[in-house]
Order: sequence, then C-alpha cells, then structure tokens
Amino acid sequence: MRRIGLLGGTFDPVHKGHVKIAESFINSGCIDELWILLTPFPPHKTDEKHASYNDRLKMLKGAFAKTKCEILSIENELPKPSFTYITIQILKEHNPDYKFFFCMGEDSLVAFHKWKHFEKILEEADLLVARRPNSNHSAVNKTILQHTVFVDHKPVEISSSEIKNRISDSDFLIHNLPTEVISIIDKENLYR
Repeated sequence: MRRIGLLGGTFDPVHKGHVKIAESFINSGCIDELWILLTPFPPHKTDEKHASYNDRLKMLKGAFAKTKCEILSIENELPKPSFTYITIQILKEHNPDYKFFFCMGEDSLVAFHKWKHFEKILEEADLLVARRPNSNHSAVNKTILQHTVFVDHKPVEISSSEIKNRISDSDFLIHNLPTEVISIIDKENLYR
C-alpha cells in the first residue's frame, strides 16, 4: 500500500521553512510521497490578504521542482470554504489503495482539536507531526495522540508574515526564500 503524506497551507509565500519541513516528512521513512495541497481561502485566515492563488501555485511549483513532492490544486476546485476533512475524503475516494498521513508542524498539533470535524480527519488519515524542540503534549487530546506519528525535524524559524514585512530586504529574502520564489515575487511585483 502506497503511503502518501498530505501537507496543506496557504504558502503565502512558500519559504525555506516549508521546504525544510517537507524534507523532514519525506526523509522520515513513514511516507513514499508528499502531496502539497495549496489552500485557496483558509477558513481561519479570512481577514488576511493573499497573493493570488495562481501566483502562490507558481511559487510552490518552483520551490519544489527538484523534490519528490507533487503539488495539488484540488482545494481550489472544491466548494469554498475548503475544509481538510472533505479534501482527504475525496482523495481517499479517488485513491482507495493508498494510506494517507496528514502532515503538520508540532505547533499546529496543540490546536488540532479546534479544526472543523477533526475526528473525521483522524478516521481517514493518521497525523505525521514534525517535532519541535522542548515541546509538551500535555495539552493535546489523548485520542489525537493515538493517531499521531512524530518525525525528527530541525525547524527553520521564519514565517510568511515576516517575509512580507521585510520584502524590500533582498539579503533577508535570499537567506529565507528559494531562488525560484524570489524570481516570481520580483516578476509579479508581489507583496509590495
């Protein structure tokens, strides 16, 4: 049975932290492939501005061109808002012989019980969680932990918000963004 990791996000923009966590999932030995799901309008980020879906898709494809990752735009084709449990159900219907893992950083695990129908996600997929140093799981629901596999990961401390705030700092961008992403940001004049 092929084991597929699913990593979702707005990737606005995709940065080296995203690339590093994807590498940790791929190198974990838990999955055979990583599928990256670009979220069009995340339900919990309705007040934020985003680069267009197509620009974010181009940046993702550029950032992951040389990896074992497949970029999926399925969530852009589904009714809005898109919810993870629906996406996973549809992917399972189309790929009944695959075992799915939903991938996330350990910082997201603490709030996972607040996700829309999180229990339906756990019915369809186990969680693959990238460890953070000195993390504590005492606040995480025990049922969630029973469906969680932890993988080793050395996080890159960067956020998409910080990149947008420092978009004019070319040295900062070179250090934190894949070259292909910088080219697209410059060409499309994004975040300025």
